[in-house]
Amino acid sequence: MNIYRGMVWIGAAASLMAQPQASYKYTVKGDEKTVEITNVSYELAGADLVLRKITKSKQVIGDIDLDALTTTEAWKLGTDMKEKPLYSVTVKGTESRTVENEVFVVSRGLEEVEWWSLYRLADGTHLFDTHVPLLKFSTSRREMILRYAGFDVPEDDSKDPRLNDRHVVGILSYASAEKVIRQGLITCDDPKLAVQLRSFADETRVLTQGGGFNAQMLRLAFSQNFPAPAATIAAVIPIAGDDLDFARATLPPRMHIAEWKR
Repeated sequence: MNIYRGMVWIGAAASLMAQPQASYKYTVKGDEKTVEITNVSYELAGADLVLRKITKSKQVIGDIDLDALTTTEAWKLGTDMKEKPLYSVTVKGTESRTVENEVFVVSRGLEEVEWWSLYRLADGTHLFDTHVPLLKFSTSRREMILRYAGFDVPEDDSKDPRLNDRHVVGILSYASAEKVIRQGLITCDDPKLAVQLRSFADETRVLTQGGGFNAQMLRLAFSQNFPAPAATIAAVIPIAGDDLDFARATLPPRMHIAEWKR
């Protein structure tokens, strides 16, 4: 009996060893102190999906920058997790968070700028990136019909040459859990103002939803950071027929919005 129990314990230990392990490591090299952390968590998403979330980070104490990778993996409930997952999404980021059992969002900001990536929970498909916190709301009062919105500010020297145009301000996204319904490229005739509106050091952007269930809209506000006066300007884009209505959008002078396709 003791031998049998020992064999079971060894088998269980081997199974555990095959799984990713949480860990912490602190090292000192001269004046440099480094902390490396691996976090592993499991989550039941909906009724039939099990997620494994792994975050590996490395930070030099005193440095602003952080090196971190986040992996989100999914299996059907009851599947042996030693088998290949349905999908595995690994990106630079510090956290993977499930939203409404429909999507998951990864915190991507490793430096001073916060931003997020949104993915479809069913298969890990990337939906959009956003430099404002993910906006979630229902388009119906009678039932919960969730929609998601965000605003992405393109990086300098973007891989998409269209986004390197000096008039570009950013991309507004509107999506369901299944797909991106519409994206709009916001531009400004004045390239100096476009640079200002894209700035992370000098500008704050806020995306909100309002207008009631019968006349919903997205409001994207731009405000200058202190010590400059806020001088807030806003773009208002109506939601009609479960879509963004660019034709009836209200934008500040010299600004425009047009359909964007990746």
